[in-house]
Amino acid sequence: MGDLLDEITKGVSELLYDDDPKGIERAHPYSNLEKAKVLQDARIFHDDHLVREDPQKCCVVLAQLLALMQNTNQALQGEEATEIFFGVTKLFVSSDLYLRRMTYLFIKEIYERCDSSDVIIVTSCLTKDMTCDVDLYRANALRVLARIIDAAMLGAIERYVKQAIVDSSGMVSSAALVSALHLFDSAPENATIVKRWISETQEATTSPNEMVQFHAIQLLYQIKSQDRLAISKLVQQFGTAGGRGLKSPLAVCCLIRYTAKLLHDEVRQGRGGDASGSYKDGSSIMRGGFLFLESCLKHRDEMIVYEAARAICHLPRAEAQDLHPAIAALRLFMSSPRPTVRHASVRTIAAVANHHPRSVSVCNQDLESLVADRNRSIATLAITTLLKTGTEHSLERLLG
Repeated sequence: MGDLLDEITKGVSELLYDDDPKGIERAHPYSNLEKAKVLQDARIFHDDHLVREDPQKCCVVLAQLLALMQNTNQALQGEEATEIFFGVTKLFVSSDLYLRRMTYLFIKEIYERCDSSDVIIVTSCLTKDMTCDVDLYRANALRVLARIIDAAMLGAIERYVKQAIVDSSGMVSSAALVSALHLFDSAPENATIVKRWISETQEATTSPNEMVQFHAIQLLYQIKSQDRLAISKLVQQFGTAGGRGLKSPLAVCCLIRYTAKLLHDEVRQGRGGDASGSYKDGSSIMRGGFLFLESCLKHRDEMIVYEAARAICHLPRAEAQDLHPAIAALRLFMSSPRPTVRHASVRTIAAVANHHPRSVSVCNQDLESLVADRNRSIATLAITTLLKTGTEHSLERLLG
């Protein structure tokens, strides 16, 4: 087995790193595509019998067309793109899963090169897939529709999208939420329609699927982002017990970032109360937001703990008493066996040391142990931080 692996490794190395140009050509199957030949092969799309009997060949042609579209010298434009687009719309006669997924991908890539009046033709096929029984078709059809429809057509399929958001299938629900996010940013008219889906989005946050929760929290924030009181209520609703009301760690991290932004805005706009006081003594929004961040420091997920500690350390006008619990959490991460965790914690501590060296000085012993770390980035950060927080005696010992 070891000899076989060695032979494979040697063969791959020769293929990728050989100075012979032919070796380079073999490394990329589409390096020598001829546009005329690919367009000729694409005529297979117009033959329903061949599309049904040989979907794999259609997939290969679609892959070649995508490769051409990435090559600016041979990109499809004008009549060529329109002709290919009409041919691709005929691939829906095949029930092959792989071909259907390639068809969805190709439509998303080519629709911008075609006239908007031509693109409308494919929406009937996509709408049909969106209401079928195959979850894979429904999810991907939603994603494609979100890219090509306008506000008038969105109103026509709104009912189906709202049903998909609360669908029992995590794949379909997540696709609908992501599509809604794209639609919200695409045009003000679309955003007005998406705002009407707030009750379905709220229901999606209770989904047992973690990715659905993650996307639902993002869409809720987008809908409420212009209302500071609504964001505050969002934090209060899902921030109970350090975000444990949400099963998705990614969703909790999003909530932490939204809370941090809310606190930054409160301070910047002068609604934070006494400029020299703690966040716990500020307005109700500042107090509630900070308590949520502080409670996340006790979460069992490392990612959430670090995100909360980082958010607290970057808060404007934070006092030493505000930073203490975050620094304590980061101090524990310095002894982690994982280099990524150690690096993240030391980098955050180094940033805090620029403004609060005394608060960071409690970590000096841990920082000294990282000076000899095998990771140079970690060792460098530890040394530069000690130069800001260490005493004369400790620095002499370190340099000696």
